[in-house]
Amino acid sequence: MNAPIALFVYNRPDHTQQTLVSLQKNTLAKNSHLYIFSDGPKKEKDIPKVNEVRQLLKNLNGFKSVTVKERKSNWGLAKSIIEGVTEIINLHERVIVLEDDIVTAPNFLSFMNTNLKFYENESSVACISGYVYPIDGLPDTFFLKGADCWGWATWKRAWKFFNPDGTLLYKELKKRKLLRLFNFNHTTSYNKMLIDQINGKNDSWAIRWYASTFLNNMYCLYPGNSLVINTGMDGSGTHCSISENFTSTLDFVPKLCKKKSVKEDEIVRKQFEGFFRGLNEGFFTKIKRKLKLQF
Repeated sequence: MNAPIALFVYNRPDHTQQTLVSLQKNTLAKNSHLYIFSDGPKKEKDIPKVNEVRQLLKNLNGFKSVTVKERKSNWGLAKSIIEGVTEIINLHERVIVLEDDIVTAPNFLSFMNTNLKFYENESSVACISGYVYPIDGLPDTFFLKGADCWGWATWKRAWKFFNPDGTLLYKELKKRKLLRLFNFNHTTSYNKMLIDQINGKNDSWAIRWYASTFLNNMYCLYPGNSLVINTGMDGSGTHCSISENFTSTLDFVPKLCKKKSVKEDEIVRKQFEGFFRGLNEGFFTKIKRKLKLQF
């Protein structure tokens, strides 16, 4: 049986439409149960867009079944995903998770379901990711420590390690002297993201999911080429700013997945570090350019 899909939507009808159309084109869509969690409006001005999204969900077809759960109040993305994933995973033991700005390749569900079966009993595997950064020369699949959040899947046995307490997670990372590794040799600012979550500057469930799996020495399986793109990096989302740095090209080639031993790919880790370092250098170049213009 295929894993159920949990889709989280809010007030972006155009993005939601793209996500649904691409998902319907997946080869396993007709054999998959789809659960859609529609968050309630945060402000009165959000009501029309929330209702527009909900109208899209009426009479939706192309799946084995469609269940829509409409929230009366605004839960926010973090609570919606944490509670929604927990609900579905308690019913079905595993789940494929999407948000309203994730467009999938036609082979996305096949990749997810195949690998969910491959690694079902591998306790050290926490997550299957459909997204990978736009880095050339990656292997067909590989493992890195932690978890990811753009088009992903997991099992009940792994989700039970999710810890919503960012403070405890950060203290443990610091106590074990793991912050450098957590930050990909300090080429990223994941620790700052976690600190910001603790201080209420963001409400990221994803950084807590990554930290939870990282601390439990668990791994995420990635594809060598991305099977999803995030259309929300256009300034329309609550948590994403405008950026093209993470835009990948969808891989439409069917995957001949092979199970591999679970261990981190050190070469790919270095490639990720190089990618992050390049983003940082590009950021500082822009800052210097702005300062020159000002003075």
